[in-house]
Amino acid sequence: MLRHLKILAITLSVLGPVSSFAAQAAGKHFDRAIFVIFENTNYSKALAQPFFKHLAQTGANFTNLVALTHPSQGNYVALTAGSLFGVTDDRLIDLNVPNIIDLLEAKGVSWKVYAEDFPGACFTGKSRNQYVRKHNPFISFRNIQDNPERCAKIVNANDFDRDAASGSLPDYVFYIPGMRNDGHDTGVAFADNWYSGKFGHYVEDAKFMERTVLISTFDENGGGTPNQIYTSFVGGTVKPGENSSALNIYSLLALIEENWDLGDLGQKDQSAPKITDIWK
Repeated sequence: MLRHLKILAITLSVLGPVSSFAAQAAGKHFDRAIFVIFENTNYSKALAQPFFKHLAQTGANFTNLVALTHPSQGNYVALTAGSLFGVTDDRLIDLNVPNIIDLLEAKGVSWKVYAEDFPGACFTGKSRNQYVRKHNPFISFRNIQDNPERCAKIVNANDFDRDAASGSLPDYVFYIPGMRNDGHDTGVAFADNWYSGKFGHYVEDAKFMERTVLISTFDENGGGTPNQIYTSFVGGTVKPGENSSALNIYSLLALIEENWDLGDLGQKDQSAPKITDIWK
């Protein structure tokens, strides 16, 4: 008996925790969604970068998906609450509106926001080092910023790799790069190189990606019309190929709602064009 236990211990030490990549809530198309959002780049320029191109070629590449407004903050609000709610600039806002977190929690879907340089403690300031609040819509929702338990789920991005290693990544992940790594202050080539270094090994890990979808997108293009943005999905359940359907940021929110049967927020997520024909 002792010999068998030693063999089991050795096996587990090699394989790692059996729950390392396990999400908690089974979804229709995936069990975990990881959003990573970049800055202010035209579709063609993003697609020309090596890692973004690799993701587009090995996953679903959306060739006709648009953001809604300039500057960026309104698009983050739309992605998480289903409307611009009158947000027309990047000033600090406090919104008393339902949002995706309400729907996720109602169905027991776990979530966490990983923001680079976020200082924690429900920080509602405008910026800190490379962190800017305008790229973190969750802290601008009153029912999150006024709720310590919810606020505690907005953490510094340093926790991401630790949570992945310990098997505690939640089902809905929103990763917010800082102003350098998202390309805002550095350009898309810098962002592409950072992204490859940070997430490349996860993408290549078949077990991690088996029921995970990595959603790579931008908050706006370089300023032109239409506001077309690069968006790709990769994951074990994603069928590679181009999708030319006319889609928008609300479509990404509607997909999350559909996947976990969350219902909707009664905003433009209700009528958003659906993302279809990309699943194996």
